[in-house]
Amino acid sequence: MNDVTRRAVTATVEWLARHRVAEGDQVVSLQLLKISEEAGEAAGAWIGALGQNPRKGVTHVRSEVAAELADVVLTALVAIESLGFDPDEVVSECAAKVLARVS
Repeated sequence: MNDVTRRAVTATVEWLARHRVAEGDQVVSLQLLKISEEAGEAAGAWIGALGQNPRKGVTHVRSEVAAELADVVLTALVAIESLGFDPDEVVSECAAKVLARVS
């Protein structure tokens, strides 16, 4: 993860801690729900890019879909750090497993 992403994740975790409305495992539960919410926004943007809602037509472009996917990634990284893990390490381990499967 680059420096900007690392700073954004850390700043978000700290910001959330200052504005906490839940405690303990509820915090992580809400963050996991937030990942689902962001994924839904990405799916909605893709539907909009394809024009698959006859009522709305084409409402998004691919760059907006990519931006929504970035929101999913950043939200997941925040949740990983909130669990007490280093997002860099967790993502690297996952990437290594994927590389082993596809190589």
